[in-house]
Amino acid sequence: MSAIDMTTDIELTMNINVMYFASLADEANCQQETVSVQQGTSLTELYEQLSQKHRFSRPQSELRVAVNDYFAKWTDQIDDGDSVVFITPVAGG
Repeated sequence: MSAIDMTTDIELTMNINVMYFASLADEANCQQETVSVQQGTSLTELYEQLSQKHRFSRPQSELRVAVNDYFAKWTDQIDDGDSVVFITPVAGG
């Protein structure tokens, strides 16, 4: 791998601000963190990576996701600087 290839790899990362609420915040032991991921990382891949890091007990199928304050689909693209929130089910009464 040439020096140019290595520089390109570094430039292909993006910083994503992730916010956690409820049980996810408890399991992550924080309410917010900035993570560096590869360009092109999907929301599903992002949750998988964070789930492994924090050992989240909830599967993706039980969550909703929002990007920059708008509900998103798990297949939506994320960009450098985006804010992502994983939302757990809410019980009401």
